[in-house]
Amino acid sequence: MFERLQALEDRYEKLNQLLSDPEVINDPKRLRDYSKESSDLSETVQTYRDYKATTKELEDAKSMLEEEKDPDMRDMIRQEIDELEDRKEALEERLKILLLPKDPNDEKNVVVEIRGAAGGDEAALFAGDLFKMYTKYAESQGWHVDVIEASPNEIGGYKEIIFMINGKGAYSKLKFENGAHRVQRVPETESGGRIHTSTATVAVLPEAEEVEVEINEKDIRVDTFASSGPGGQSVNTTMSAVRLTHIPTGIVVSCQDEKSQIKNKEKAMKVLRARIYDKFKKEAEAEYAATRKSAIGTGDRSERIRTYNFPQSRVTDHRIGLTLHKLDQVLNGELDEIIDALIVQEQAELIEKAEGR
Repeated sequence: MFERLQALEDRYEKLNQLLSDPEVINDPKRLRDYSKESSDLSETVQTYRDYKATTKELEDAKSMLEEEKDPDMRDMIRQEIDELEDRKEALEERLKILLLPKDPNDEKNVVVEIRGAAGGDEAALFAGDLFKMYTKYAESQGWHVDVIEASPNEIGGYKEIIFMINGKGAYSKLKFENGAHRVQRVPETESGGRIHTSTATVAVLPEAEEVEVEINEKDIRVDTFASSGPGGQSVNTTMSAVRLTHIPTGIVVSCQDEKSQIKNKEKAMKVLRARIYDKFKKEAEAEYAATRKSAIGTGDRSERIRTYNFPQSRVTDHRIGLTLHKLDQVLNGELDEIIDALIVQEQAELIEKAEGR
């Protein structure tokens, strides 16, 4: 591990030299690539330097303890040694995490798709609750939410809603939300007070960059139509809504959120690119799916990953056995406790795999 860390520090030093080189400064692509690589390495290198400094301080303190005769001073040195050993151990654990292979999509924006599943109107209402939950969580992270397409029902929920969340690291935290979310509560329309169980599915896709998914314009059929609201009534008479069909894959995306046809097409294209990227990515990884399944979940849309129980104000994430009795706070976007626990679980499994356990 330490040979690898030293190699990374050497590379970091080399990058700093390159970033001062006039030839690199005048080459926008190299400047951008080297700057990103340097930024990606900075936390690991700084932590490694802290580790080396702490190790040196610990060695010096142990040498002082061997030479010191005064009992009071020896007690002080022992206390310092204990603190330094704790710090060294914490830094070593942090370095193990920093060296774990990173998901190349972690820093990307995401496209989130929520659909009401089993439960009719109640499932659609729950889909609306999940949309509000993710919107509030995004706001707490300083991210921006942009609705792409929505199919509201008559009682305030959504049969389907698709939106983008723009913000650094959005995928790294929201990728754990893939799957089926279950709600247990008494519907407002239920006169007998019986608890109903409904579900909504959540899909979180990393936004695909243009360079990652090559889409030939000839492979896309573009249809325009007048946008409509709930119940199918016409919202405007201009042909501003856009439907894109990717002929090779059969993937269809519609967008009517904007009044401008151009803006609708731009939004639809982002979703189309993300869906095609997701399709190709899943096909490439299909043969490894069985071995890669973990407690974090496979991302299967039909997998029940979490239950929201209203009578007991309880939220349970079934993948890690985490139960919180703070349903209101979670639905208000306070997801950090759940997401942080999922990240820790993922890191622990990756460390075990790296160490061959």
